[in-house]
Amino acid sequence: MACRISELVLDVADPEQLAAFWSEVLGYVEVGREDDGSIEIGPPDVGFGGLQPTLVLSPSADPRPGKLPLHIDVSATDRDQDAELERLLALGAKPADVGQTGDESWHVLSDPEGNVFCLLRARLRTP
Repeated sequence: MACRISELVLDVADPEQLAAFWSEVLGYVEVGREDDGSIEIGPPDVGFGGLQPTLVLSPSADPRPGKLPLHIDVSATDRDQDAELERLLALGAKPADVGQTGDESWHVLSDPEGNVFCLLRARLRTP
């Protein structure tokens, strides 16, 4: 048996703000809170342990926003890339420059705390 990713943990300054942002981006809901202020979000009616990993927003006095060694890629499920880009920008995402040429098929964005992520062209089917 192999492992699979069950959760991704992101150190952030404001877990409430980022949990709200990423819940809207991913269609996730809050699935738990820890005494340290961490907020875990995941797919509705599934939570931790489902096929999609949950996202834990962990409070940190020293978050490192920007281009991280690991970043999140997202793909639209119910609209084309342009429409999804418009939705993400309306939620508070901002265009980010990490040295791309402008010929890429994806958009590089940052969340409200500056964490870089990409919106891919590929549209995924929902399960």
